[in-house]
Amino acid sequence: MSSEKKLPTSRLQRFSKLATIGARTGASFLFSRDGKAAAEHAAEVLGSMRGLAAKIGQMASYVDGVVPEAHRDAYEKALKGLRAAAPTSSPEAIKRLVEAELGAPIDRLFAVWDEKPMASASIGQVHRARLFDGREVAVKAQHPGIERAIETDLTNASVLEGMVSMLGPRALNSKDVYEEIATRFREELDYTLEAERQRRFAVIHQGDPQIQIPEVIGERCSKRVLTTMLVRGKSLEEASLADVAVRTTYCEVLWRFVYKANLFGGLFNADPHPGNYLFRDDGSIAFLDFGCVQPIPEERVQHARRMHRAARQRDMSTFERGAIALLQTRGGGYERAALEYVQLCFAPLLKSPFHITRKYATEVVQGVYELKKHVLGESFVQLPPGMIFMTRLQFGFYSVLARLDAPADYAAVEAELQAEAGLE
Repeated sequence: MSSEKKLPTSRLQRFSKLATIGARTGASFLFSRDGKAAAEHAAEVLGSMRGLAAKIGQMASYVDGVVPEAHRDAYEKALKGLRAAAPTSSPEAIKRLVEAELGAPIDRLFAVWDEKPMASASIGQVHRARLFDGREVAVKAQHPGIERAIETDLTNASVLEGMVSMLGPRALNSKDVYEEIATRFREELDYTLEAERQRRFAVIHQGDPQIQIPEVIGERCSKRVLTTMLVRGKSLEEASLADVAVRTTYCEVLWRFVYKANLFGGLFNADPHPGNYLFRDDGSIAFLDFGCVQPIPEERVQHARRMHRAARQRDMSTFERGAIALLQTRGGGYERAALEYVQLCFAPLLKSPFHITRKYATEVVQGVYELKKHVLGESFVQLPPGMIFMTRLQFGFYSVLARLDAPADYAAVEAELQAEAGLE
């Protein structure tokens, strides 16, 4: 999956490629046919397309409960390569883009430039380089033509509905949700914005020895090029082989990274892709990729804090009031079902210490689909703005924790965070 591929950008090209894997509506094209060959073909097509189509394939490769059980092993194995390294753009095209964006020849920008990419993803690829002062850096450059490809995907109902169906039943979402998704993915094309958000996360976690966020090298950044200090570590697959005590530490560090930003920084990173984490033997983790970040309104932060604290204290009355305020429900059958689902999602706090397993992660994903039974009921309400990406975080984050397969005291982690913030 790491070979160089020409990026198709026109609507006809991209629609035709999806048609070869049976794309009609939603994410059904991921498992529309049986067998290993079909799964490998889907991985090849989605990878060569990059953009939103590749993101769907990447999510299907690690989010438990997305692909039906009968197809899971075949698709997970085939799509694992897509998750690790999407097809690359040519060295010459990337070099031209970097030089145009940064306004100078490569040999004046970097003392050393490695033409072979060290990683490739749905929007860009990463090259190792060295600055003239000796610092090693990672240079992320967008695939030439990716902006047009993304815009094409955003006008393709099969792709957009496929992305939404990964996050919840389409019936639970309004036109506003599609617009929200389009906004977030267009923002991912702006590396200047990503650099700013990466700096904000670095401030939030400043002083935490177990959380490393690479320093942004501002003078080597632009809208389509992002340069940061190079960091190293193990993959999720390698980390999952560590001793249980180390895996428990990994789980607690991941939880701290996510919920310190959510509850005390007013931000959440909605892309829990396994490739965005590099694990160290001492239990610390380096965090990459801040392209899909959503600010959380202060009122919602306050509701979330109350819910999290109530969950730790097993105060179900306060917990449910917070959930009702957060989801803006109005009683009836849908509210009862929604509260039951939220309790399932909060099990790591309500039952802490808690062991997040793949079975549990699958139940969280499948549980949201059960809510569609209430869509035609009088008490049904649409998801509030911002919640669709919260489900993306929840599904992916829990699936990552499930791969680490270790018990952790998540309530204790949050109690420490609250004490640090002076809110106990």
